[in-house]
Amino acid sequence: MWMRGGTSKGGVFLASDLPDDVAMRDALLLRVMGSPDPRQIDGMGGADPLTSKVAVVKRSAREGVDVDYLFLQVFVDRAVVTDSQNCGNMLAAVGPFAIERGLVTATGAETRVTIFMENTGQIAVATCVTPGGIVTYAGGARIDGVPGTAAPVSLEFRDTAGSSCGALLPTGNPVDTVEGVACTLIDNGMPCVVFRAGDLGATGYEDRETLDAATDLKARIEAIRLGAGPMMGLGDVTAKSVPKMMLVARPRHGGAVTVRSFIPHRAHATIGVLGAVSVATACLVRGSPAAAVATVPAGARRTLSVEHPTGEMTCVLETDGAGAVTGAALLRTARLLMDGKVFA
Repeated sequence: MWMRGGTSKGGVFLASDLPDDVAMRDALLLRVMGSPDPRQIDGMGGADPLTSKVAVVKRSAREGVDVDYLFLQVFVDRAVVTDSQNCGNMLAAVGPFAIERGLVTATGAETRVTIFMENTGQIAVATCVTPGGIVTYAGGARIDGVPGTAAPVSLEFRDTAGSSCGALLPTGNPVDTVEGVACTLIDNGMPCVVFRAGDLGATGYEDRETLDAATDLKARIEAIRLGAGPMMGLGDVTAKSVPKMMLVARPRHGGAVTVRSFIPHRAHATIGVLGAVSVATACLVRGSPAAAVATVPAGARRTLSVEHPTGEMTCVLETDGAGAVTGAALLRTARLLMDGKVFA
């Protein structure tokens, strides 16, 4: 099935329909997407990292879990398929797909699908709209970065802290200096490096095209990324798609913080789901660059609107008595675009 999940798009496959051998699987997916080629002209990819994604789904053998989900990022202009990160946007398509393919039986007007995220070993719960036991994609929910409205898909995340790096703050510090820039190295579902846009001479309000054309800025960001990777326990990240790079600034439209995200070498049109969760969490880290520019509400349950180039993403963070984040939830939407055969 070709599906939109959140602000991403890609192929969603049953694991049983793909080769068990990883090298054969990756070669197949490169052919499916048409990579490596900047236009992906000979495949299904949309010439953008956000539209060159794959979700692999199977019925789970884990107790209390419905399906296992493996996310694969297929690079556009390189012959690379990587499982080094998760994707919360494509995650929004996994619940509907599992019901469509009969891996999960709809339970009524809404169906909860418990999903084990193989990339990080974490669990998410997707609540899908299923009137009459059938998935519906039509509805009144709206998310920035996607035109029109659709049925809501609620995503609840469990135990995402340190999903890839082993700890929320891999270095144990709220602030580390990397290449002379104050950064928070954080992983609450997505490894991220968070720093003030102004510290690199940017405003944090640039559009995607301006950022992608800023060669000197991108070179500095990449130098920070390469320095931060080993500090986060990720090793040499030269050929990896993590960590994501997050430039933060004061909010302009009533939100908590403004973000410009690199994924990692191109500016993101919006922001990734788990990237938004990690940035929102960084806003609660006392003394961090994000906390210095953020407007954060009080209370144990905090709703933080993360502003991005085409709108905002709202994160709901649950905190304990010490202010540590214990849970996160977001609203996404999904749509089935095609169900058929793809030729490689």
